[in-house]
Amino acid sequence: MRTHAWRQDGFTLVELVVVIVLVGIVGAFVSMQLGPSIQAYRAIAQRAALTDRAETALRRIATEVRSAVPNSLRQISPQCVELVPTIDGGRLRGGPDVANPAAPGVFLDQFTASTQFDVLTSFTNPVSAGDLVVIGNQNTDDLYNGLTVATIGAVEKTPGAGTGEHRITLTQARTLPQGYDGGRFVVVPAAQQSVAFVCTGVESGVGRLLRITRNALSSAPSCPADTLATAAVLATGVSHCAFSYAPNLGATQESGFLQLQLTLREGGESVPLTLGAHVDNLP
Repeated sequence: MRTHAWRQDGFTLVELVVVIVLVGIVGAFVSMQLGPSIQAYRAIAQRAALTDRAETALRRIATEVRSAVPNSLRQISPQCVELVPTIDGGRLRGGPDVANPAAPGVFLDQFTASTQFDVLTSFTNPVSAGDLVVIGNQNTDDLYNGLTVATIGAVEKTPGAGTGEHRITLTQARTLPQGYDGGRFVVVPAAQQSVAFVCTGVESGVGRLLRITRNALSSAPSCPADTLATAAVLATGVSHCAFSYAPNLGATQESGFLQLQLTLREGGESVPLTLGAHVDNLP
């Protein structure tokens, strides 16, 4: 009887150890070559994300500044500014329609206080009772003290197409400011009569940029507390924040300039960003 010897193929322990060592050497070499590139890519991606977050927050502020009530922006501290937002506006009737004596319309003038006026333009956004009307505001003190502000009691359609689009009834009688020209007015929402942008906790390096609203105008400048339920977080990881407002840009007070500086830090990366916004102070 003949017997056959079966040969088993495979790796010896020595061969396996050699392969493992070679793979480790190759892996270490590859990681040394690719590691810095991967880390640089991650750092670039993180800085890009931080830049996008900072730019989004600052552009949000700039957009609201440009649409705010004229002469409403005031700087309370290097890390806090306040403004009065608007939701709409239009042109009011400042005198009777002499071309249509049968339906002259209801108007505001500088001589007789009135509780009603016709709006000659249509509204883009809803305007309702409780909202505020601001006419001819020339400075922040008049606005925050309520001298150029009136509360809307009712908004309705005008009786005839020739008298305008809407008729607004105020809760108190008003006259046009002296020297006022243009017939423009703006509407402030009742629930957000002022908006403050505040940086808190910056000293710790992990501060926040907040948007805080109030449903009333305060004559005394003060930064709202960040504990209010209305606070919206615009940015986190704030390590530097500075606002600088020049209300008189040039020879007139028709425009100002707000400079916003914001630095965000996260994961060992830091991104500083500066944005400027022109402020329209022409009532």
